[in-house]
Amino acid sequence: MYKVTSEIYGETDYSSIKGDNGRVLSKFKFKYPTEDENVVIQNDTLVDKDGDLIVKRKGASTRDGVITIEHSEATELRLVGLQVWRGALLLADYIFHKRNEFRDKFILELGAGVGLTSIAAALYAQQVVCTDVNVGGILDLIRENVKHNSNLVKNNNIDVLELDFLKPIQEYSAALLKAIDDCDIVVAADVIYDDDLTNAFIRIIDVFFERGRLSGKNKTVLIALEKRYVFTLTDLDTTAPMFEYFLKQTINKPWVFEYIETNSFPQYFEYDRSRHLVLIKVTQGK
Repeated sequence: MYKVTSEIYGETDYSSIKGDNGRVLSKFKFKYPTEDENVVIQNDTLVDKDGDLIVKRKGASTRDGVITIEHSEATELRLVGLQVWRGALLLADYIFHKRNEFRDKFILELGAGVGLTSIAAALYAQQVVCTDVNVGGILDLIRENVKHNSNLVKNNNIDVLELDFLKPIQEYSAALLKAIDDCDIVVAADVIYDDDLTNAFIRIIDVFFERGRLSGKNKTVLIALEKRYVFTLTDLDTTAPMFEYFLKQTINKPWVFEYIETNSFPQYFEYDRSRHLVLIKVTQGK
């Protein structure tokens, strides 16, 4: 059976240890943000509050941390959530950068995979709900990863719930519906890789926006993804078909897209921040 492997494993040494269950335990190192950071962008250049140039580098402080994650190194396509992908690390970087905006917020992650982004968010957010479809034992794996990082997540502020994109809202649990209504920010990383799942993901976002409109608690959605380019005979060109399909399917939605420049905030986690990474903030238009 054809298997895929996340590129990050060959680019960075995560001190991975293979277990008897076929998975590995990896250490994703990061630098804690410094509370006196005042970084802005001027003419595509990082400067401090006084306008002095900041040399962009991996990490922005000298205090180190580690998120320990159990994951697979290679899977079939339907189980890619058992791996760690760049989008999860990009989202974690952005949350660290915007930590003061996340401190009193309720975060819900869609398609959370092994839970790295949710664990990173829990360092700063008031409450995090980590969701995914329960295939390949992924929900139990997320719970184990939360335990692996109990030294970081001390406030017991991560809940793990099943959310299957393909199920109608009528089949959602009461706990999940409450989490949807209570959340302020929705995050999702690398969930756009299949047309059917992309369509289902869009429907889920519609559900969040509609319930937010009815309750008066508006939602913000942060989507991180990596454009994956292929040469197609149809276009006779190199394209990113999954990303372009997502844009095509949302073009008539009353959504407001804000593209966040990925070089506009520091890198706290160790990975190759590819130029093909995209970070989008989506809100409901009026």
